[in-house]
Formats: sequence, structure tokens, C-alpha cells
Amino acid sequence: MFYRRKYYVVKNEFVDRFNHHFNQTNLPNQLSHGSRLIGRWMKPNDDHTTEIFAIWEYDNYEAYIEIETKIKADLNHVNKIKKWYEENGGRDYVLSKYILQVKNEELISTVTMS
Repeated sequence: MFYRRKYYVVKNEFVDRFNHHFNQTNLPNQLSHGSRLIGRWMKPNDDHTTEIFAIWEYDNYEAYIEIETKIKADLNHVNKIKKWYEENGGRDYVLSKYILQVKNEELISTVTMS
């Protein structure tokens, strides 16, 4: 299995809009292309920001790449993403004012089965 963590630090005033966008746009698209969501959580910080992260599972790294390629080629989805950014001031604005950090990381298990 291949696991990845998508991680964001978001200003608190943007959390509801960001979560709504995930649930209405990103999650259905990811699932329709074969991604498996393990879960998505958030944790408020003391500095008026919130950490939001999701853990995703794939059969292997190659399956992850294949799914991501399909998602990026889905013009309907790409247009929804562009529209959402435009409605919130533009991509550069959102990424500088509201979404302060983004990470997309492979997770490596430390559990050994004998």
C-alpha cells in the first residue's frame, strides 16, 4: 500500500469555506477516480490558524500517480477548482492570504509484522 498525507495550515476565517470546498468538490472527484480516504482531521493552533490534513490510501505508488494524472486531466474538475479560486480572490491571493502552508507527503509505516 501507498499512503499520503495532504496537509494545510489555513487561517481560521477561511476554514469553513475550505472544508466546504473539500467536501463538495475535491472529495467526490478524488473518490470517483479511485482514491481512498482514510480520514480528514483538523486541529486549531494558538495563532489564529488551523491545521487540516487528510490521509489517503492507494494500492501502490504507481496507482497514486495514475489517479493523480486522471484528476489533473479532468477538465470539469479543473474548471471547478479555477472557479473556486476566482470566487475567493484568485489562486495567488488565496495561497498568500488564507492557505499559509501546503504539504503533500508520503507516509512510511513503522510497523513490522512477523
